[in-house]
Amino acid sequence: MNSKLILILCLLFIGCDKSTQKKQHQTPNIIFIMSDDHTSQAWGIYGGILEKYAINQNIKRLAEEGVVLNNVFCTNSICVPSRASILTGQYSHNNQVYTLSDALDTNQLNVAQLIQKSGYQTAIIGKWHLKDKPSGFDHFNILPGQGRYHNPILKNDDNWEYGNKGGREYKGFSSDVIMDQSLKWLDQRDKEKPFMLMTHFKATHEPFDYPERFKNLFENDTIPEPVSLLDFDPKQSGRSFDGQILEILAERWRQASIKKNGRYPGLPFDTFGLDAVRARKKTYQKFVKDFLKSAAAIDDNIGKMLNYLDKNGLTDNTLIIYTSDQGYFLGEHGMFDKRMFLEESARMPFVIRYPKEIPGGKRIDDIILNIDFPSLLLDYAGIPQPEQFQGESFRKNLKMETTDQWRDKMYYRYYAHALNRPAHLGIRTNHYKLIFYYGLSLGMKGTYTDQATPPAWEFYDLINDPLELKNQYNNPEFKDIIAELKKDLVELREQNGDAQTDGAEMKKVIQENW
Repeated sequence: MNSKLILILCLLFIGCDKSTQKKQHQTPNIIFIMSDDHTSQAWGIYGGILEKYAINQNIKRLAEEGVVLNNVFCTNSICVPSRASILTGQYSHNNQVYTLSDALDTNQLNVAQLIQKSGYQTAIIGKWHLKDKPSGFDHFNILPGQGRYHNPILKNDDNWEYGNKGGREYKGFSSDVIMDQSLKWLDQRDKEKPFMLMTHFKATHEPFDYPERFKNLFENDTIPEPVSLLDFDPKQSGRSFDGQILEILAERWRQASIKKNGRYPGLPFDTFGLDAVRARKKTYQKFVKDFLKSAAAIDDNIGKMLNYLDKNGLTDNTLIIYTSDQGYFLGEHGMFDKRMFLEESARMPFVIRYPKEIPGGKRIDDIILNIDFPSLLLDYAGIPQPEQFQGESFRKNLKMETTDQWRDKMYYRYYAHALNRPAHLGIRTNHYKLIFYYGLSLGMKGTYTDQATPPAWEFYDLINDPLELKNQYNNPEFKDIIAELKKDLVELREQNGDAQTDGAEMKKVIQENW
């Protein structure tokens, strides 16, 4: 064989090898879909009393073709801080987004900036809620603040103004509009580049509104009630706070009925002439039906995305996630809303599909945190994680290859102190949960009172009491376990850098009550 032929064959081999390597190391497209408050109890794939009522055929499809995570948790269960952690990979004390009043600094390093810089096209459409102008996105079209359910206003780079100014109106229901705009961006993107699209729904946030097509859904149904719906006295369970009870929601509906301001769907509403039990039951039925109707529009639109991916040959090489920014009480303990470290509030539902790598129809029980999300996205995009990110990629976990070093406990802290929902911190393992209500505003903006509440502890055995119906903190049977958890909690605070933020007031209450 002459030298010229050998050279040609070598060049062909090298070219083929490079092409093969490129194909083997091709990074996936990323679609990150997130709703607001769409708690796991209402997904219908986590069991529970609403399983038969949830409209979830497309969520089910994702679960059947991907992996469902059973134990994903917020590190601060409130919208703005959770969204900031999902972008920055940091606890609240590091990214400085503690309460609803805080904003994410445009200059703060986030996962979108890193993925954009690596060559991905990036976009976010829908709910942003972080106040400052988004950074790291080639395209954004976002709701101002909470936005509205009907005929929403969306703001992009061309018509951006701070606050509730700027933007343009889009006709239709918000979930439909947000998905339509997401698919429009996918159509117009550069098809030669990988992409990351974040589609963020306003639903199912209060006022739990829904499109006309779901108006009559559940009208002949009586929805099952949680066992703790009639928990009127927190002292009976040993809970340390009253919480956001359903009567607060009923009063909001009553006032809106009088004012006819159109804020809530399905009015008028009143509980006139009803005793406390019947009034709460009536409030629960309207609340949970509205919530499930709002959620039905999310599932509809997830279906639009899945169909688009199938039709355009994108399914196999697209990593798609659906999650919520935190959990939500749906009548458990007689409450609505979130914020607390109890299971319904802190747990985030999460399903992920990537046919090229992730097995279908699987579930994992590993403790995953919202600060881990950006670490996972960076891993799939082939980007090293920056030192300031505090999460860990759970890519191996998704392939059923969890390492022995994976966390067996987590740290949580909620800052927006109120009399009925005190500021607190806590630790959770697969078996137990310990919560310390330190009850101080610490001078932070976005808290609801400067009045301190009495420090208190709660402890739950999650295996034997998964619904957290009985605070066992004073049960001598758990004395040694609680003592060990307190030590672990101190260590977690140190490891994550939160203990270093303690001022004199916080140090004093810890010293006196630990």
